[in-house]
Amino acid sequence: MARSVAISLVSVALACCAAFAQNPPVSDPAAVSLAQSAVAALTGGATITDVTLNASVTSVLGADNQSGSGTLMAKGTSESRVNLNLNNGETGSDVRNVANGQAAGAWKKNSGAPVAYAAHNCWTDAAWFFPALSSLTQTANPAFVFKYIGKEQHEGLNTQHIRVFQVPAGGVSLLQHLSTVDFYLDPASALPLAIAFQVHPDTDAGRDIPAEIRLADYRPINGILVPFSIQQMLNGGVILNITVTSAVLNSGLPDSTFNLQ
Repeated sequence: MARSVAISLVSVALACCAAFAQNPPVSDPAAVSLAQSAVAALTGGATITDVTLNASVTSVLGADNQSGSGTLMAKGTSESRVNLNLNNGETGSDVRNVANGQAAGAWKKNSGAPVAYAAHNCWTDAAWFFPALSSLTQTANPAFVFKYIGKEQHEGLNTQHIRVFQVPAGGVSLLQHLSTVDFYLDPASALPLAIAFQVHPDTDAGRDIPAEIRLADYRPINGILVPFSIQQMLNGGVILNITVTSAVLNSGLPDSTFNLQ
């Protein structure tokens, strides 16, 4: 009986994968239009290759709040780096990059050795703090699917909710879940107010832990709108408050910036 059930489950899974490959999801025109409006609002049509944000930060770990400074850098849509220097002497670095053609990342604390991220935690946007380099820009990329969810109240704000996920040529349905990013856009300005996604324990890609980025206080820097207030949330609580103090665009950051030693 157990063997029959196992065979049946495998058969269902294979059938689902086959159906997914034969009928891949397609983008909604409304979602594509909203994403394009968001990018236009953020960039004014200008090209952005990289960004560096300097900031004051407050790290929140339970009852332990530590203030300090931070530098947040991103290049393209696949590379990012966050450096924190806290007033208690702690330092931390977090990078996302591409290794051997695959999305990758690592983190380190103080002088410790870098710790690689699990591959299943590397499919959402690398530049989570800078939506002008997010998956919103990928409307012409056939590997990205845009879905319109609808008008919603999100944390007391009126928003237009769109969802973006990836579908590779091979049609691996699990990637749709791992890469899903939800954008909550201001209905008037089209600017992103919140970005939500799921993270997962290193050993369990099937267990979801909600993460969210809240963005506010957009200011123009060389014609580009930069969020000067950024909150990073995990499992419903704020873990990092970021107040941007300055921003530099298109400085020519090298790829080596996004490697940890």
